[in-house]
Amino acid sequence: MARVSAALVPGVLVYVWIFGPGVLIQCALAMVAAVATEALILRWRGRPLRPALGDGSVMVTGLLLALCLSPLSPWWATLIATVFAVALGKHAFGGLGQNLFNPAMVGFVFVLLCFPAQMNQWPAAPAAGAASPGFTESLAMIFVPTADAVDAVSGASALNHMKSRLGLMEMVSEIRTGPVYGNFGGRGWEWIALAWLAGGVALLVLGLIRWHIPAGFIAGLTCFSGINWLLDADVYAAPLFHLSTPGAMLGAFFIATDPVTAATSDRGRLVYGALIGFLAGLLRTWGIYPDGIAFAVLIGNACAPLIDRCTQPRVLGVIQ
Repeated sequence: MARVSAALVPGVLVYVWIFGPGVLIQCALAMVAAVATEALILRWRGRPLRPALGDGSVMVTGLLLALCLSPLSPWWATLIATVFAVALGKHAFGGLGQNLFNPAMVGFVFVLLCFPAQMNQWPAAPAAGAASPGFTESLAMIFVPTADAVDAVSGASALNHMKSRLGLMEMVSEIRTGPVYGNFGGRGWEWIALAWLAGGVALLVLGLIRWHIPAGFIAGLTCFSGINWLLDADVYAAPLFHLSTPGAMLGAFFIATDPVTAATSDRGRLVYGALIGFLAGLLRTWGIYPDGIAFAVLIGNACAPLIDRCTQPRVLGVIQ
């Protein structure tokens, strides 16, 4: 788990460089809350603390959850998401290795459904003329936020902006001329996506993940968005726009590849990744939320046992 965390470092550094130290505050808050919740539940269940806490998996859960949240998220939302992720997403199913759903996505979806306004307060893009908040300012906005302070530095992410403008019947070509967009995706966000991609490649090189799920995810998202784009490029964003969002790369390499909740055979991993990528594109396009990767991952988790059943190679001489 230490190497997985290390692979996240490039993305975290780029995230902080572009959008300020609020990212680090959220990461620290979520990881401390995750470890504390894990320790309390293990103590309550009469389980030893050292084996469960020593592998670092719960800290990775907290870290991934924090990276899915906005750097401007209030502290209580981060705590609620983390406690829900560890307590309900993990231990309600028996603990490490027995959970059906990705705990980080369980916690994220819970607060997204319960507190949608707070979950959509994203820092303004660099091109919008707003400077990234400093450490003291970030602390104030997270722990003692005021409406004026948050509004002064917040703005729409590229996905939020694209979805809202399309709802106003604007064309993609017109929307992409806005200041929140860069060469491929959202200005600033595309660099974070490249950093997650670099971290994902490192995981592949180190042999910590297999290539099947990321490849399936990218293929599924590309196919869905590509077909729509070819049908009407004025209404649907290009596949490269979808792939250059941080959520896509983080989901493909770090979230969907969770070995506990993913399919297990090579063919199953390809199908599983493609299903999540396809659903992510579908939910982004026609869902009510700008990004549907978390929901797509949870649906993929639910389908993983069926995918395994249908894709496991048959053993000769065994009656199926």
